[in-house]
Amino acid sequence: MGTLLSVSYQRKHLTGCKSTQQVNSSQTAVHNERSNVFADLSLEELLQVRDYMSKIQGLSFDPASPPSADYLYLIDLSLPKKQDVLHHLDANGPKPAREATVVVFYGSRNQIKEYVVGPLPNATYHRDVTTERYKRELPLTARPVYFGEHILIAKLLQDVLKPLSTLLNDSFGIDASGYPPFYDSMPRGVKSGDRQTWFSLCRNEEGFYIHPVGFEILIDHHSTNFLSWHVIKVLYNGQYFESPTELKQQYEAGTVSKVFYKPVQNYASLKPKQKPTGVGPQQFYVQGKRFSLKKNHIVYLDWSFAFGLSALRGMRVFDVRFRGERIIYELSIQEAMSVYGSATPNTMLTKFLDGSLGIGRFAYELVRGVDCPYSATFIDTFHFLDTGIPRQLRNSICIFEHDMGHPLRRHFSEDFYRSYGGLANSALVFRTITAIGNYDYMWDFIFYQSGSVEAKVHASGYIASSFTLSNSFPYGHQVAEKVTGNIHTHFLNFKVDLDVLGVRNVFQTKDMEFVNVSLPWMPERYAMIPKVVEKQLQTEQEAALRHDTKTPRYLHIASPQKNRWGHQRSYRLQVFSFTGDHLPENQAEERAMSWARYKVAITKQKDLEQSCGSLYNQHDIWNPAVDFSKYIEDNESIVNEDLVAWVTTGFLHIPHSEDIPNTVTVGNGGGVLLRPHNYFDEDPSIHSADGVYFDPGTENSCDNNRMACLAQDPCSPVLEPFTYHGFDVSSQGSRRRRT
Repeated sequence: MGTLLSVSYQRKHLTGCKSTQQVNSSQTAVHNERSNVFADLSLEELLQVRDYMSKIQGLSFDPASPPSADYLYLIDLSLPKKQDVLHHLDANGPKPAREATVVVFYGSRNQIKEYVVGPLPNATYHRDVTTERYKRELPLTARPVYFGEHILIAKLLQDVLKPLSTLLNDSFGIDASGYPPFYDSMPRGVKSGDRQTWFSLCRNEEGFYIHPVGFEILIDHHSTNFLSWHVIKVLYNGQYFESPTELKQQYEAGTVSKVFYKPVQNYASLKPKQKPTGVGPQQFYVQGKRFSLKKNHIVYLDWSFAFGLSALRGMRVFDVRFRGERIIYELSIQEAMSVYGSATPNTMLTKFLDGSLGIGRFAYELVRGVDCPYSATFIDTFHFLDTGIPRQLRNSICIFEHDMGHPLRRHFSEDFYRSYGGLANSALVFRTITAIGNYDYMWDFIFYQSGSVEAKVHASGYIASSFTLSNSFPYGHQVAEKVTGNIHTHFLNFKVDLDVLGVRNVFQTKDMEFVNVSLPWMPERYAMIPKVVEKQLQTEQEAALRHDTKTPRYLHIASPQKNRWGHQRSYRLQVFSFTGDHLPENQAEERAMSWARYKVAITKQKDLEQSCGSLYNQHDIWNPAVDFSKYIEDNESIVNEDLVAWVTTGFLHIPHSEDIPNTVTVGNGGGVLLRPHNYFDEDPSIHSADGVYFDPGTENSCDNNRMACLAQDPCSPVLEPFTYHGFDVSSQGSRRRRT
């Protein structure tokens, strides 16, 4: 049995200990070679697809291509149909064809195309799937702003700022020729077809997101001819101007309310203000790691699963099994959305849909000992998104077993039969962190020995801010000199495709109500007692549970099969969320984020309903390529069907002074816990080899208490000897006895 310790003691330097990279023999699950059906495209496969697409005349792979070019933007795995995968995994059927999704921006004809390319490794076909997936053609204005467009915008901004060099220097201490940082707003405009962006000028400092200066500029970059791009509006210290020329003239004439530069210390720096004095507690494995990694498959004790990291959607796991039984077909990140309020236009219009930028593409290298425990296992990933060639993201995923610091279960008994039994809560954590602009999201999938899985997210990074004006404070708090931290919501969506003992499942809810019952032994007396209220929901619309309505506390995906006690075997969805209000549905932009209406929505599984959003929703937010509410409009039956739960969690963020310099993860997050409910006949963790049990006289026996001998293990750190005196107290008589 392996033991996981988090210690601050010096480790013994003895020979004969297992390396932390070695795996001990505690695993009961086994690796499955067929899991590679879910594997991300390898470096070789990305290059093979690129080479195949290079045969198409006129296609560019250069990220610096002009908007008029036909530019290959994305290559990513195209997931095979679920039915084909299950036939392969469970019935020894043929392996589904391995295919890639390719996205091309056709500047020459003002449209976007999606292709499926396959079969890999030797592609022979590419199939246009745009209308199949989106029921229409996609306009070019729905494309994300790509690298080449950013370069051209930066050049335009520099040209615009040069005539304002005196104003910028006197007002903000900014050198107009030095490419000062801007951050941009999204969506880009106010109606479908627009491509107009407000850019907010910031001081050229670390953490520039919280150094706004009060200068914003609106650029129209709609045309594929970048020479026609132009300025529409300029904002300076709360005053609007039709052009930089008008601002310059009025500034020089003295008819403008001016800002005067005042040097400030960089309050945004993350450089520690104290020198290191030592190393905090570190976690390590006494007898080697209890999980193993083989290609894209992980085995940990009773758990096994395949994994991937989509450049668009982020972290995901497939074919999640506990004790050999599939619990989850897919658990994946889908979208991260924020809606801001502000008195200034850049932040006033901001409604971020991070999936339209690519969540997984921002999974940069994790820092050992900070982002993940020092002894974690790290995995590299590759992506091809606005890069021209495949890009390697080193150490972008980490895996580690973690002692949660509290028991998974325990009981001390001093009544009648004196004993102690418990189990340390050691769980496997599968993690990535995505740094998307100013915000960093830490995504965890956690696998517990009780058969539960948790999907969790925490937020950190820099808040988005605006220059403080006289009317700023209804929209946030002042957090620095002339800086307002703007109110915003965080909504985050997970796709949970539970397969509870197969794909014929139902959706049930359970809650409580008080009932007035007559006491059987005193019929004339009544008492109010709680009772269970159960319901099985029949249709997708009935099972779309909105944030603004009371939701039953117990939500279950259940199998027709029953456990030993006659109850339907199920998994419960327990959502942890502190979201703000959702954007009103009468707003044109709302359809692009309609998934956020619901805490949980249950739909019938369909291969074409792969995500709650799309790459294109951000930039054509008024006419979205994917409107999640349409998944529910057809109101199909969800009785004895293959069901998918779309779970939305998040939190409301009203920034405060403690968000400077960085937002902390504590209290800023949410998630969903998938936990067995009558799925087993008993708690499966009772079979864990980590269990501890003793009664008077056996406290120091190693037979059922490995902790008793841990201090003597040659691979342990220097530990205090194990002692326990709880029975000494109980032998003096119970302080409280319940019979």
